[in-house]
Amino acid sequence: MILLSRRSLLAIAAVVDIALHARPAPVAAKMLAARHDLPPRHLETLLQTLVRVGILKGVRGPRGGYELARERRRITAGDIVRAATQSTVEDGLGPAPQSRLVDEVVGPEVEAASAAFLARLDDVTVEELCRRAQAGAVFGQSGTTTDFTI
Repeated sequence: MILLSRRSLLAIAAVVDIALHARPAPVAAKMLAARHDLPPRHLETLLQTLVRVGILKGVRGPRGGYELARERRRITAGDIVRAATQSTVEDGLGPAPQSRLVDEVVGPEVEAASAAFLARLDDVTVEELCRRAQAGAVFGQSGTTTDFTI
């Protein structure tokens, strides 16, 4: 069972993909969407959210696209999940339950579990995920280990 929303999972995958492919040129949303079998419009709002919080930067122009705004080792999966979930709205679920059970028992436990989950994601850097992707040759290239760390 995956506890992340699809949006959060996609955000992590998009950032790692961009980290792996943004050299020598930024990654176009169209190419990113093609690698993940998604319509480009589906990604644009997510990518713009990641730009707004400083995880990605957008490059304009005919050869534009997205690249990391910070070093791989300075971006964690927790950062990405927080960014991806900050702008989502729980549509169609109706009002949140209002009761002492939720407020005093269930809510605090769920909040503690969520904090522990995010703390674990804060220990996972984009650098680590890139290394694992390269080691597993997930995009078919096994020998590219160029490091552009600043």
